[in-house]
Amino acid sequence: MVTIADVARHAGVAPSTVSYVLTGKRSISADTKSRVRESIRALGYQPHASDRTMSAGRTNVIGLVLPLRAGTHLPAVMRFVTAAVTTARRYDMDLLLMTADDGAAGLRRAANSAQVDGFLVMDVEMDDDRVPLLRQLSKPSVLIGHPAAARGLTCVDLDFEAAGAKCVDHLADLGHRSIGFLGAPSAVYRRSTGFAHRTMNGFSAAAMRRGVAATALAVEGDHDSVLRATKALIRAHPSMTALVVHNEAALGWITTCLRAAGRQVPGDVAVVAICPDELAEQTSPLLTSVRLPAEELGRHAVDLLVAKLEGKQPPPLMLLPPRLSRRASTPDPAAHRGTA
Repeated sequence: MVTIADVARHAGVAPSTVSYVLTGKRSISADTKSRVRESIRALGYQPHASDRTMSAGRTNVIGLVLPLRAGTHLPAVMRFVTAAVTTARRYDMDLLLMTADDGAAGLRRAANSAQVDGFLVMDVEMDDDRVPLLRQLSKPSVLIGHPAAARGLTCVDLDFEAAGAKCVDHLADLGHRSIGFLGAPSAVYRRSTGFAHRTMNGFSAAAMRRGVAATALAVEGDHDSVLRATKALIRAHPSMTALVVHNEAALGWITTCLRAAGRQVPGDVAVVAICPDELAEQTSPLLTSVRLPAEELGRHAVDLLVAKLEGKQPPPLMLLPPRLSRRASTPDPAAHRGTA
């Protein structure tokens, strides 16, 4: 079995230096880090939790707190998880996925068990009962999302309010005066999940600012629910010419359900989605979208947590600005008339 001492001899450094490279506990020169990591790869060294804890007082394990609740869309959250795992490996760290929905009690148990060095926390609610404990724990944490009050925390998120507003502004600039919104499943709103409420609030505020008629509905991700919600929007606003969708599970049904309700995309209804680019590019027609940057958020979260483990104090809230990519689902009405 390859040990830290074997790696140290191969790299020509002290065993403590190998430990510091693995844990990031002290600053090590780039050249030394490169030599140590090359030796780790060459020898096939796999640090054991007990070795890491003894050598550095650390486990090199991050607890990723992702409660599997009603309304959670697994393909969506797995993009965050994959990005966090990949980034953690760059720091020679592992992830412990914690999926039980047991709130602050589960966090406290994990913190007391010495299994992890810190926490990444997802599915953050506006008034999250985990927040008071996170402020008290000696182990650092980073939230992917942010509660109503971010004081004393470190959070990274997409600016979802700005994302909702950006969708409205894009459609209003194209001349649309009646816009619908299909959001997350109702359970997500009932528990006041931050990203869902902020997106709908940003949409509604922008619609008022632009003088646009707007109706917003929660929707489940199955075909029948999307069809009912689509028909309900059209009944409420028969003149609706645009739709914003913030529900990845529902996206695959949007064009079909609008067609079943007698509307074509984009001829009758323009559509903007808030989703990863790859989903927007899998539909027909291709959807204009505000990109959900899951990979960036997962990467930033791990970087921020490692910085805190190294004793640094990152800013309390990092909001990524929304970026809209225009595709076939929002044609310019003037151009369309010109080619008719």
